[in-house]
Amino acid sequence: MMSKILVAYFSASGMTKRAASLLAKAADADLFEIQPKTPYTNADLDWTNKKSRSSLEMNAPDSRPEIKNRVENLSDYDTVFLGFPVWWYTAPTIVKTFLEAHDFSGKQIVLFATSGGSGLGKTESVLRPCAPNAVWKGGKLINGASESALKSWVESVL
Repeated sequence: MMSKILVAYFSASGMTKRAASLLAKAADADLFEIQPKTPYTNADLDWTNKKSRSSLEMNAPDSRPEIKNRVENLSDYDTVFLGFPVWWYTAPTIVKTFLEAHDFSGKQIVLFATSGGSGLGKTESVLRPCAPNAVWKGGKLINGASESALKSWVESVL
C-alpha cells in the first residue's frame, strides 16, 4: 500500500510556499498552507524591530499565534513534510500551534525549511515536544532545490 503524504507549510514571504509546492509535486503529495488567523504585515515581519510581532513571538517560548485553518483529514496521511522559514535559528512559533492543534500519533514528520543564512539548528528538538507521539525523521534546508533533487530526498526519507 502506498503511503499518503501531506506537505504542510507556513510561508511569510512566499519563498517557503514555492519550495513547498515543488516538494509536493516531487512527492506526489497533497499541499496544505498553515495560515495565521491574523495575517502578518511587513511591519510584523521586521526582525530588526525588537517590538515587531515576529520578534515578540519568537522571544516568548510559550507564544502560540492562532491559526486560521486545520487539516480536517490528517488521519488520511502517513507522512507529513512540515515546512517553514527559519526565524531566529528555529521554526516560527506558529508551527508549534499547528503541531499542537493536531494528533500526529504514529505519523512520520519530516521537516524542511527555507533560510536566508542559517540552518535548521535544534529545530527538531524544539518542535518534538509539540507532537511527542510522532515519528520524527529529521529534515533539511531546501532553498532552490530542483524537483529531481527533492524527489531523491523524498525517496531517501520514506
